Amino acid sequence: MSRPSALAALAVLLPALLAIVPAQAAVPPPPPPPLNAQSYILVDLNTGKVLAEKNPNEKMPMASLTKLMAVYIAFSALKSGQISLDTPVLISNAAWRTGGSRMFLNPGTKVTVLNLLKGIVVDSGNDATVALAQKIGGTRAGFVTLMNDYARRLGLHSTHYEDVDGLPVPDHYTTARDLATLAVDLIRDFPQYRFIFKIKKFTWDHITQRNRVSLLWTDPYVKGMKTGYTKAAGYCMLIYADRKGMGLISVVLKTPSWDARVNDSQALITYGYNFFKNERVATAGTVLSKPRVYESAAGYAPVGPAHSVLLTVTRGHHALQTHIVWNHWPLVAPLAAGADVGTLLVTNGAGQRVDSVPLVTLAPVPEGGLFTRLSDAVRLWFRHA
Repeated sequence: MSRPSALAALAVLLPALLAIVPAQAAVPPPPPPPLNAQSYILVDLNTGKVLAEKNPNEKMPMASLTKLMAVYIAFSALKSGQISLDTPVLISNAAWRTGGSRMFLNPGTKVTVLNLLKGIVVDSGNDATVALAQKIGGTRAGFVTLMNDYARRLGLHSTHYEDVDGLPVPDHYTTARDLATLAVDLIRDFPQYRFIFKIKKFTWDHITQRNRVSLLWTDPYVKGMKTGYTKAAGYCMLIYADRKGMGLISVVLKTPSWDARVNDSQALITYGYNFFKNERVATAGTVLSKPRVYESAAGYAPVGPAHSVLLTVTRGHHALQTHIVWNHWPLVAPLAAGADVGTLLVTNGAGQRVDSVPLVTLAPVPEGGLFTRLSDAVRLWFRHA
């Protein structure tokens, strides 16, 4: 006797409703505040949802935000073991001669990778960036090739590097969206090095410089990242903030002044936390249902989401519901652990699909004995007779 499948369609009409939030009238968030930036974006780090944007795909000069890619490559070299934080780096004349903002390195001296990273992040030192680029890439040009290779690998399709430090050169550009993507990768891929971005000041050779991310002193949720300025790029700032586990990335490009980039960044972060929050809909490995499994020894199967679901919702105005839809009904043994048996649909108050996650068995469900299989086979026959 073939196993029943005729009720698979009917299962859609008989979902197991698991309402996780009382239904409310969905109210959209207000528009973001007016900003000075020519281009900006605000992204929820945890979900990737864009909370606010203006011209996010416009190609623009990036000034010292260029150094974020240099830092990403350095972190990758640390992770692979190519270098360590204690690795000494010989400072070349080329690094020493680099103009613009500086760590004030001396040629012929040796400086550890950790101190160079501090000089790049805190001081925005072009000399430190060139020194580290030569150590990892062999030459400055070789490191630029690495930067563009990494840009392609990370999906930064509107970014191109011509130099390592961000001083004005033709054909050197990025977008607010690409910078946000790079920042997310920096934070997710290298959590062990996040502390470097939070350093407020750094002293080298008796010269103390303050981190140009001034929000580190005024906003307890800001964890740093990077600023930049050239005449062509204007005043730029990329911020990483975290409040009770909700991470935000804000990027503002081409603002008219130092204060404007600070105010724009603060306004975006405040907007994000005032009007949005993360809602955990499902947690991987959690039992959501124990459906009947025919012809099995246990009689039931623990079923849960294949992966966790975290969504960005408007603060105080969301109405999410979850519904289980089985792929085949009824379920019949044997079922292996991890068998895809259904889908958890997430809908809003209007019944529109917001997200979904496969439902899998969290333990194997072996066949029962001969008597169990025969008696359940009869029951199944009567269900569909």
